Amino acid sequence: MDLPYLRAHPEQLPVLLAHQRIRETPVGGGDICTATRLTLDDGTSLFLKTWPERAGRPLPEGFFATEAAGLAWLREAGAVPVPEVIASLPTMLALEWVEPGPATPQAAERFGRELAALHRAGAPAFGAEWPGFIGSLPQDNTPSTDPWPTWFAERRLLPYLRRSVDNGALTAAEVAAVETLIARIDEYGGAEPPARIHGDLWPGNVLWGADGRAWLVDPAAHGGHRETDLAQLALFGGAPYLDRILAAYHEVWPLADGWERRRPIHQLHLLLVHTALFGAAYRDAVGRAARAALSA
Repeated sequence: MDLPYLRAHPEQLPVLLAHQRIRETPVGGGDICTATRLTLDDGTSLFLKTWPERAGRPLPEGFFATEAAGLAWLREAGAVPVPEVIASLPTMLALEWVEPGPATPQAAERFGRELAALHRAGAPAFGAEWPGFIGSLPQDNTPSTDPWPTWFAERRLLPYLRRSVDNGALTAAEVAAVETLIARIDEYGGAEPPARIHGDLWPGNVLWGADGRAWLVDPAAHGGHRETDLAQLALFGGAPYLDRILAAYHEVWPLADGWERRRPIHQLHLLLVHTALFGAAYRDAVGRAARAALSA
């Protein structure tokens, strides 16, 4: 089994894995999927994602096809490096291996410039031509020509607010704050045409490579607002050298006035996804973001 064979016959990958014809080494892969490093006979390494067999968590239909489509779409822009999809199958996804390396100021500045170029590649509408997922949750990617505030409130905030209410993750205080913000979202401005965004760009989805570049992984790619990606980079401790990333981004494509004021609004999407997925552990973060947006 070498890389040319796998490219020509990706459907053979599950069989070869089942018969232990490929060396597998477990690696860290996050909370959603099981991750493995594959070593082929020609020495090529690949990154394999599979769905863990856990009770009550069936594999969502189209899950890996959606990720493959998003990766390919981001890669088409020729801006930020994105791993190549080697094999996309219903039950697994094999990607180009990226050797990890340290985050450096130089890599951060290059990433900022490349991220601006990715966003400028644009999208035909908000949403995408493929079904959406964020984490393991469905995300409505139905293409929309609505103005950004309306689309964001209806497709990116309300669905995860409802899920978070249904699972008891939020109290009445957080719900009221988010609902007030949604009702007032037109007051914040910042409407722009859809950008080509990663869509789940918390710092853990930036892979700092040994090649001195920052790679994008695990996207929820779609046409969205570029400020969403940048706001998510500041979550959960923030990306390394975030100030340099933002400064370099501004050199290429300055953000509209008031972007700092809008940052908590954009962060609310991913924070509500976390309360919908993981429960009350992220309740305080949702409350802080909603109150920060309302007081800005």
